[in-house]
Amino acid sequence: MTPIHTLHILNKSPEHPRSVACMGALRPGDALLLTENAVLALALQDNTAASISVYALAPDVAARGLGQCPGGIAALVDFPAMVDLTAQAQNVISW
Repeated sequence: MTPIHTLHILNKSPEHPRSVACMGALRPGDALLLTENAVLALALQDNTAASISVYALAPDVAARGLGQCPGGIAALVDFPAMVDLTAQAQNVISW
């Protein structure tokens, strides 16, 4: 796996101001991990973060009835993979 400059862990729904701020802070080389209500952004099929790697916590996707990731926007990860992502990142920001 390639190193991640900054892993942005977002748990706020798409309309939340912190979600908007997170999307504005994404840069090439960063990765975005959607957790909790942030996975609702997958239903919007927004390609705002098209130039970065996007991940979604699989249990949160399932809990919100989204099934598989719509449109393949994000890679589904479990908790051990989430830990691996944080270990690969030079910086981690929780939003």
